[in-house]
Amino acid sequence: MDIPPELTEIAPVERVATHLQAFLFSAATWNPHRIHYDRDYARSEGHPDILVQAHLHACFLSQALLSTVGDEARLVRFGWRNRAIACPGQRLLISGRAVAAEPADAGLRIDYELEERHESGDVAVVAWAGVVVPWPSDEADERRTS
Repeated sequence: MDIPPELTEIAPVERVATHLQAFLFSAATWNPHRIHYDRDYARSEGHPDILVQAHLHACFLSQALLSTVGDEARLVRFGWRNRAIACPGQRLLISGRAVAAEPADAGLRIDYELEERHESGDVAVVAWAGVVVPWPSDEADERRTS
């Protein structure tokens, strides 16, 4: 099935986590691991600084996807795998593309592959997601038969 042109690519997004954001995210998610808020402890564990939490990366990625597909879309599947650490202050570049589409209840289900890269180009996180976007049934039927 054809993917609507306006939904084929995730608009590139840049995120830069701050130390305060990492601390507050740890508090909000009840994550007591000191590598996410105590710089001296993180360094004693061999890290250059505190680390951005895996789930904060997931939030960055899902926000980038949802800002592209619109407010009416429903996130129906999401998974990710961290490939490298990131520290506050590092530029993280998020991109993605649609890989499949099929009719779904009250819309069109589109599957995406996403990634978050360090400024150097190294992959920090890979992700996969599915969204259902509202789509007129006659257009979905037409796309199904083409």
